[in-house]
Amino acid sequence: MNRAQLAAALKALRMAAGKEAKAVARSALMSPSKLSKIENAKLAASAADVERILTAIGVSDEVKAQYTEAARASATEATAWRLLRRVGMHTGQQAAKALEAQMSTLRLFQSALVPGLLQTPEYIRAVLQRHDLGEETLNRTINGRLERQAVLYDNAKSLRFVITEPVLRWQIVSPQMMAAQLDRIVSVSRFPHVDLRVVPLQARQRDIANHAFVIRDDRIVTVEIVHAEVVVTDPRDVRLYIEKFDGFARVALSGDKMRGLVEGIRDDFLREQETG
Repeated sequence: MNRAQLAAALKALRMAAGKEAKAVARSALMSPSKLSKIENAKLAASAADVERILTAIGVSDEVKAQYTEAARASATEATAWRLLRRVGMHTGQQAAKALEAQMSTLRLFQSALVPGLLQTPEYIRAVLQRHDLGEETLNRTINGRLERQAVLYDNAKSLRFVITEPVLRWQIVSPQMMAAQLDRIVSVSRFPHVDLRVVPLQARQRDIANHAFVIRDDRIVTVEIVHAEVVVTDPRDVRLYIEKFDGFARVALSGDKMRGLVEGIRDDFLREQETG
């Protein structure tokens, strides 16, 4: 099934159910404009898009599985950062927020930066400034990322983070702000539904921390690479990322041992601030 055939099928299913496009778009957590583009084959629908649309329409699980699998025929989708900058980086934050609203479980691995859901406003600004955004777009994107952090307080979700020790030492902002960022990590780690682990440099490694990735509900993986954001939905590939995440989680520090490591690095930054 090609894009045009899938688009026609989605539109026909919606009309057969007697559902207005605006109502379906609202339930699917997307704009009416995006739904219109999908239904008219002007925009390729991801497997996640198709699943949300069909859930909003109210089709059977069998029909949903059929069309979601058709969307997975093109299971890996890449969106270049230059395209995201063109449409507005804040739209990426809105899309991530929609996915996180629907998910029940998140696994996030980071080997380069503090995960966005854990970042302080100062850290967010420093990270995003490398994209050479205008001030208005920069502020909208920062606010979008901060709004996403509300998911941290949803006790119904299971949030798992694994980060590597160099992430904590990579000085993105001033020593004082880095200390505040590490305090934020320690604070969030105490939430009962959050499992936050750090892979120490001294741990014997049997895998390579290639790049950051996010797994949502064992169904969809988002990978950030230098030139693009890649979305993976093929179950066989998703399983590879789950295995990689679990491997690093096994050798990572958690609980008080993890907090002791983070607080030690924080104290190093505070001493640097005092002597700088």
